[in-house]
Amino acid sequence: MEDKLLVLRCQRGSREALARIYAKYKTDLLVLAMALLNDAGIAEDVVHDVILSFARGIERFRPTGSLRSYLLTCTANRARNVNKAKHRQGVEFDPAVSEDSHLDEPSKLMICNEQLKQLSDALAQLPYDQREVIMLHFQAAMTFKTIAKSLAISVNTAKSRYRYGIEKLRNLFENEVNNETGRKNQRAD
Repeated sequence: MEDKLLVLRCQRGSREALARIYAKYKTDLLVLAMALLNDAGIAEDVVHDVILSFARGIERFRPTGSLRSYLLTCTANRARNVNKAKHRQGVEFDPAVSEDSHLDEPSKLMICNEQLKQLSDALAQLPYDQREVIMLHFQAAMTFKTIAKSLAISVNTAKSRYRYGIEKLRNLFENEVNNETGRKNQRAD
């Protein structure tokens, strides 16, 4: 209900309402963009572009569902476009670049969190289509039906990408645990 009121206030020109929407969803959008792009600077740009596009088209915006899901879908689409552009140019994302990001302190703490970094590194090893479905399902809390509609794929394809991606993540983390256990055993000898 709050989102509908905020959108209505935005449509009437309230900058405070737009600032509230940004503050409310910035972290969710940034986490999704980071997971899809593995670069904090580019992820931050994507989030700002999404919010700017939302603000520019606010007069035409008609909320039919969750504003959060809408913004997360826009972020995923924008990240996909950036990813495609980078691949066409033959440029790979460099996770080390993220250290120079100008994010505010709470976001830096969130992104620098060791567990989030491990997850981000593991997600970066997945094919983009699997990573996208996993993040839309977990981060955006979207159903497979909604994901399929958003990505213009079948529900079965969305489920398959999710299942294969989760299996790959499970294998990556199991290998990490096994490697860490092996290193500890070597040190003990």
